[in-house]
Amino acid sequence: MNLPKGERLLELRFPAQANRMALVRQTVRSAARFCGFDEPDTRDIVLAVGEACQNVILHAYAESDEGDVVLGILRDGDRIVVRVTDYGPAVDPTVFKPRDLRDLRPGGLGTHFIRELMDTADFGPAPDGLGNVLQMTKKTNSQEREGGRL
Repeated sequence: MNLPKGERLLELRFPAQANRMALVRQTVRSAARFCGFDEPDTRDIVLAVGEACQNVILHAYAESDEGDVVLGILRDGDRIVVRVTDYGPAVDPTVFKPRDLRDLRPGGLGTHFIRELMDTADFGPAPDGLGNVLQMTKKTNSQEREGGRL
């Protein structure tokens, strides 16, 4: 998974702890607005990135209360590119399947939200072989391209 060429906006390294998520969400919100996203798309990006980071906190570091998440955001033309990197055990990407939406219970829908809210979501091993990377993109004109929201 190659990082596209573009304008690097920020890289944020933070402890994989739930109490950091408010700071992360605010940072993502600011970056999305800086890139020209409207409020509905900004909310979608914040939700998708929040779900991705929560998954890292809950699953990548489940065996330990220590670990870092690296959030990288860049602007590539008319799209935002967000990378969430962890340094937990490498995971087979084929195991990340959202559960059936008819299975009504809390949790387990993060990957569904990420794939629905973002234009792309690609998961794979970190470049150095240690950890995992989720790279998501969204175009600023996604409403026009998709014909609007339901």
